[in-house]
Amino acid sequence: MIRIAILGSTGSIGTQTLDVVRQHPDLFRVQMISANSSAELLAAQAREFNVPEVVICSEACYSGLRDALPGRNVHCGIDAACALVQEADVDIVVAAMVGFSGLRPTLAALEAGKRVALANKETLVAAGEIVMDASRRNNAPILPVDSEHSAIFQCLQAAGGNPVERIHLTASGGPFRTLPKQQIAKLGKDAALKHPNWDMGAKITIDSSTMMNKGFEVIEARWLFDVPVQKIHVVVHPESVIHSMVEFVDGAVLAQLGCPDMREPIQYALAYPERLSLNNKKLDFAALSALNFFEPDMDKFPCLGLAFQAMERGGNAPCALNAANEAAVAAFLHDKIGFYDVSDIVEKVVSGVNFAANPTLDDIFATHEESYRRACELL
Repeated sequence: MIRIAILGSTGSIGTQTLDVVRQHPDLFRVQMISANSSAELLAAQAREFNVPEVVICSEACYSGLRDALPGRNVHCGIDAACALVQEADVDIVVAAMVGFSGLRPTLAALEAGKRVALANKETLVAAGEIVMDASRRNNAPILPVDSEHSAIFQCLQAAGGNPVERIHLTASGGPFRTLPKQQIAKLGKDAALKHPNWDMGAKITIDSSTMMNKGFEVIEARWLFDVPVQKIHVVVHPESVIHSMVEFVDGAVLAQLGCPDMREPIQYALAYPERLSLNNKKLDFAALSALNFFEPDMDKFPCLGLAFQAMERGGNAPCALNAANEAAVAAFLHDKIGFYDVSDIVEKVVSGVNFAANPTLDDIFATHEESYRRACELL
């Protein structure tokens, strides 16, 4: 029985993780779940899966949730989540919280030697070197949940230890891929939230529309697989059938394919190295009319280029990139700014950050606060 803690159980990844648990109740046991403020859904999950430890981060929701779950341990705040992921009755932590808030509990889990199924890419974007160091020091493996990084990980399992020449990170291109820049500039959140292939939360869907999400994944891949950013190539693949590829020195390329369904990489991370049955749609090769590939348009999607630049600069620049993007995307979702204002704000914040070449964890938290505040001032 694998005992699971889910940070962010009410979000897209969290609910799909629970669907995997639903399919294998003999293999998985949910020990802890957490959410920011979705108390009603959190309570329903706690009852269905008989979860003994429940955390709500919003103080305003705490008393109502506690009253709704008599006989269970209901906690409030991020400190409680950090403590609970370190408990002996947790085997693996699913880090599915959105944004920078996932950094502290993810580090807490790693420091306790727990396996982490990582869906919160912002953790590695903001503090990649610190997080990977914690993983190594504590012999705590990080298993990628993002479909692209799971694909790369799976390809590397078949590589026999041969060195990687290049990683080809695939991108759907988002909802605006075929539109001219002038039209994109006039579109708001409703259009940006209509992803053609994936069902995701609002923040990550907007990041997909700007291609900042792919930029974050470039940074994440650099840390997860210990490859220089120059060896990571982004290729637009609208069908989202090939989830990513690994190229070797002889020109051979290994690819991982499947239908767009996040439950497959989630389940692979939870059960690794075993593969389990899953009631998902299976790939029908005869029904595939074509697989298309394009170079990304950096002019239409400048956020991708900003992510590459931040990673090449290094230090705390990626942390500033993430913080500014969080503030700008929140404003875009509230109809306060336009689509291209997101990249403009991010560029200004990153270029003006108080640069630290070798940031400590305190530096990372200070950079996040400074950059978020600066982005809000620019708004």
